[in-house]
Amino acid sequence: MRVDVDAIDPRLEPYRHVGDPPWLRAHGLFVAEGRLVVERLTATRRYAIDSVLVTPAAYAALASSLASADTDVLVCSPVLLEQITGFDFHRGCLALARRPALPDDGAWLGRDQSVLVLDGIGNPDNVGGLFRTAAALGAGGLLITAATADPLYRKSIRTSMGAVLQLPWFTVSSATAAASRLRAHGYEIVALTPRADAMVLERLAARRLRRVALVLGAEGHGLSTEALESADHRVRIAQAPGVDSLNVVVAAGIALHALCGPAPAE
Repeated sequence: MRVDVDAIDPRLEPYRHVGDPPWLRAHGLFVAEGRLVVERLTATRRYAIDSVLVTPAAYAALASSLASADTDVLVCSPVLLEQITGFDFHRGCLALARRPALPDDGAWLGRDQSVLVLDGIGNPDNVGGLFRTAAALGAGGLLITAATADPLYRKSIRTSMGAVLQLPWFTVSSATAAASRLRAHGYEIVALTPRADAMVLERLAARRLRRVALVLGAEGHGLSTEALESADHRVRIAQAPGVDSLNVVVAAGIALHALCGPAPAE
C-alpha cells in the first residue's frame, strides 16, 4: 500500500540505520537497495518485507512489482530519502526485510548439482560476485562458513544483483563441517587452490562428476589447511607464467563452467 511520508513519520526511523550492520542484525533486518534488487526481493517471496522506501520516480517504475509486495510502500522526495539514509547508491529505492527466523534445512542438497562452499571470504563484493556467478552457471546453492562475510549485508546483495535473495544457502561452522554434511549427500569435495601440486582442472572435469562441492577461500592466503585436508580433490587452474592467482569470483566461474557445464559436443 502506498503511503506518502514526511520527515517526522515514525515509519522512517529504521531507515536511519541502514548503514549500521550491527543495529540491523540486532533487529533481525537486512537492507535491499536498488530497483532491480528490490524487484527481485518482492518476487522471490522467501523473505518477509517490513517496508519499502522509494522516491516518486522509483515508485512509478516499480508500481507493478510493489503492488504484490504486501507491505507499506513509503514514498518521499529524493532529498528526504538521502537525508534519512545518508547515502545515494540506491537509485531511490530501499527495502527492509526480515532475516530468516529458522535456518535453511538444506533439503536442496539432495539434487544432482554443483554447490559452492565459501570459506573465510571476507570481502562482501566477492561474496556477492560468487552468488551471482553461482546463479549464472546453474549452481544449486551455497554453504557459508562462519568466517565469511554476511551474504545479507547490503553490499553483498547489491553486488550479487539479487542472487543472494534467490539461491538457497545456509551457514556452517567450518569447511570441515561443510565437507562432512556434503559428503553424506554424495558430493565430491573439490578445493580450488593455486598450489603447484594440485590436479589441473581439466583432468578432473573429464570425469563429469555428478555432485560437486567447490570450496573457495579468500584471496591472498587462500584456503586453510583444514579446508584443503577435508577435500577429496585439490584442483588448480593453469595460468600464464608469472601470475600467482586469479580473483576468486573469476576462478569460481572458470571452475564451475569446466566441472559442471554441459559436456562438450562430439
